Amino acid sequence: MTVGGANPGVFDCQEAWYPVFYERDLDRSRPQRFVLLGQPVVIWWDGQWNTFTDRCPHRLASLSEGRINEEGKLECPYHGWSFDRSGQCLHIPQQLPGGDAHTSRRACAQVHSTKVKQGLVFVYGKAGVEADPALIPIVPVIEEESDSWVCIDTFRDLPYDAFTLLENVLDSSHLPFTHHRSVGNRANAGPVELKVLQSDRNGFIGFWQEGPRQGKLGSQTTHFIAPNLMWHDLTSQQFGRTLTVVYATPIEKGRCRLFARFPFKFPSVLPRLVFRLTPRWLSHLGQNAILEDDQIFLHHQERYFAAGGGSAAVARSFYLPTKADLFVLEFHQWINNYNVDPFPSQVLPPMLSKDQLLDRYHSHTEICASCRGALHNIDRLRVLCLSLAILCLISAILFVAKVALITIGLSCLVLWLGLGKLRTKFYQGRAVPPRNLG
Repeated sequence: MTVGGANPGVFDCQEAWYPVFYERDLDRSRPQRFVLLGQPVVIWWDGQWNTFTDRCPHRLASLSEGRINEEGKLECPYHGWSFDRSGQCLHIPQQLPGGDAHTSRRACAQVHSTKVKQGLVFVYGKAGVEADPALIPIVPVIEEESDSWVCIDTFRDLPYDAFTLLENVLDSSHLPFTHHRSVGNRANAGPVELKVLQSDRNGFIGFWQEGPRQGKLGSQTTHFIAPNLMWHDLTSQQFGRTLTVVYATPIEKGRCRLFARFPFKFPSVLPRLVFRLTPRWLSHLGQNAILEDDQIFLHHQERYFAAGGGSAAVARSFYLPTKADLFVLEFHQWINNYNVDPFPSQVLPPMLSKDQLLDRYHSHTEICASCRGALHNIDRLRVLCLSLAILCLISAILFVAKVALITIGLSCLVLWLGLGKLRTKFYQGRAVPPRNLG
């Protein structure tokens, strides 16, 4: 078995492993839905993670709307058919005693190979295949030195294609401008002389001798592992070794799920401690804001690019006069050389409004255990603050200690308002990016 299928001249995106969730965000007590390469799947737990095509063989009901029953099996919500991890139907409630309809192959659910690696739940794109877990795309250095890294992670469903995401993150030269005042600075912009060291059907390795910030941080190596993983590897005297790891999982045409990981190997103890103590939800608020720096124009850009002919016309659509775009060009040449298309013959959906593009709740919060839990706690705390404020102000009218009660009541109101502002950050992104302020 090879990634991308057996045909050396074509890369089949169905024949690959994709991350679909961080394991920590999945609920073991209920089935959960995801759309992978346009195909709805259901992920569920019975001592290990299992994935089926989200369709009961009986009447095609969504199994993700069902439950994990008392026997630990996945039960269809429509008529109660139940399935074990192999996809075998175990029970048809409507069948007479002694019947054997449940043993038919037609009664089986379609199974996708599923494995957990480096905290991510990976699912194989094609159903009914015993996929080789050795082909799961991981970052080897994290696997080899797992105890020495501090890792920040985030994820989000993005309103553009997985390949648009990969094209964007392969391009380090956009950081000083797009992310000015967030994680970049225009003053650090300069020539970017990239080299491709190795390239084939499985991806490519690139090198930037000078590296970011006009050589102040050291050289940077970039890996693209087909079809969905890339990472930048940078070692500097100031910050130690840092990786920028991105997985791009295709959901459907014009939508993907980003998994971003930022492993750090710090030269001193203090920053390591600070990063480990930072709540995951707080980190996610910051990462969501960074993603929104380019989310709107990338959504538009991929439509302009598609209208101009896409990867097949990359030299005509893009003007790429410098080596700063070498990895972008190499990526599109890989697409062209191996006829790569996750959604053949499909067209992009209509453009979304700015409010839709800046939605955080449906694209992240509701599917993130950390942010969902933080939002729940904020809502509870706001109710408490408002109740205390009302109680203190009423008591100030009725009792003697008016100044103290009024002070406490007003403090609770200020905290209630502050929590309200924080609450909005779980629902909607900022309309104006930092680069355009002032």
